[in-house]
Amino acid sequence: MMKFRVLLSLAFVVYESAAYPFGSHYPLPEGQVSQTFTDNFNPVKNFGGNGPYSDGRGFGISRDPPEGCSVDQVIMLHRHGERYPDVGVYQTIEKAINKLTAFEANNTLEGDLDFFSEWDFWIHNSALIAQETTTGPYAGLLDGYSQGTEYAARYKNLWDGKTKVPMFSSGYQRIIETARKFGEGFFGRNYSEIVDMNIIPEDAAQGANSLTPSCHALKTSNVCGNLTHIMPEFSVAAERLNKQNPGLTLNSTDVYALMITAAYELNANPYSPWIDVFTREEWISFGYTQDLIYYYCDGPGDAASVAAGSLYANATLTLMNQGPEKAGKLYFSFCHDVNITPVLAAIGLFTPKEDLPVDRLPFTYDYHSGDFVPMGGHLVFERMTCNQTANNEKGVYVRAVVNEAVIPFEECSSGPGFSCSLSNYTTYLNSKLKDFNAVCKTPSSYPQELTFFWNYNDTNQYDYQNGPVSYQLGLTNE
Repeated sequence: MMKFRVLLSLAFVVYESAAYPFGSHYPLPEGQVSQTFTDNFNPVKNFGGNGPYSDGRGFGISRDPPEGCSVDQVIMLHRHGERYPDVGVYQTIEKAINKLTAFEANNTLEGDLDFFSEWDFWIHNSALIAQETTTGPYAGLLDGYSQGTEYAARYKNLWDGKTKVPMFSSGYQRIIETARKFGEGFFGRNYSEIVDMNIIPEDAAQGANSLTPSCHALKTSNVCGNLTHIMPEFSVAAERLNKQNPGLTLNSTDVYALMITAAYELNANPYSPWIDVFTREEWISFGYTQDLIYYYCDGPGDAASVAAGSLYANATLTLMNQGPEKAGKLYFSFCHDVNITPVLAAIGLFTPKEDLPVDRLPFTYDYHSGDFVPMGGHLVFERMTCNQTANNEKGVYVRAVVNEAVIPFEECSSGPGFSCSLSNYTTYLNSKLKDFNAVCKTPSSYPQELTFFWNYNDTNQYDYQNGPVSYQLGLTNE
């Protein structure tokens, strides 16, 4: 027997040598799953709300409805698409760029800035400031249209191809344009015949009846407003660039501006050399400053913001309890990033257990703005009707989807696919919502409720805007 085993082994060696004459190993079949998880770094996730859209990072829960469930109502709150910087950010960027231009007049920039002489400032016309981008793979109007086509495929069963559908946009040009492009993508050639576009003015006099509610009381957070340059890595970056170019006098404020430049350039171009100027540590620090700004200025760290977000959260709760037969199946609304983060805070998503520290960068927090309010970011409520299973009762359930990632409610996730029953969600949300009018001291002459979801125009004359945004003031002030 031993002799047979030896001969068999020798035969295998001879066969392997003949088949693989250069001594290569016998190829193993590829495994089903990857064992590689590298450093989880992507600069886009550290742009905060300044850069192009990217899907949110979730928990691996399927985006499709759980088995036995069907979506019967969709309510979406969508940020405008990728854009050029607004006036304030543009001036910040321009100041830093002008410092480099002045230095280069008598010197040659070296090291990490050696590309500057070949670099072309991408904003060639001041009229582009604050507008949607139309060029590059991350163009804002393309983003809006593409999202519409994707949602048409996902939720096509909720529209019969002829029923008119109201859509809601806050009254700012780029937001109206995003809403329009989304509508064109979703409804196709029927857009201008099907959609009843409602433009809700961005006016403080709208009171509670607004997609962009203004809190007349001061923000409760005393941290907001001093967060842009606190990370020490910005000074380190300035020192590094200055050392590479003796006589250059960049400071932490300039570095912050140049990092914003990278994010905004990518909104209009396929590539930005500014990304490679800064180290991963510097980008991670930049991302944390963005998280701090949203947290303390327009998120869970500011009670006034939570109260503002409670308006939309409460209205959507009413729509879901009314159901698709009474309230309708599709509600698409469009606004700014700082109108989405208050809603997320109001419904308890991405809320840290403790306030974010401003003197250090923690690595155990769950408030990453790049995941929930990039350009084109969106929050979706899905109302689902589910059959009985071994684990769940037959009934109506709710789940939240943030940038295509299913995000369960931490205190209510025992339903199919980690959803929450509508009855439990109602109880859960009522325990969290704040009284907007009481907290924000809404003047009694202003609307005290959000009513435009039920009191909207039923005409398509606003599908393509031709006049000033304020022309619909009369509609929503009634």
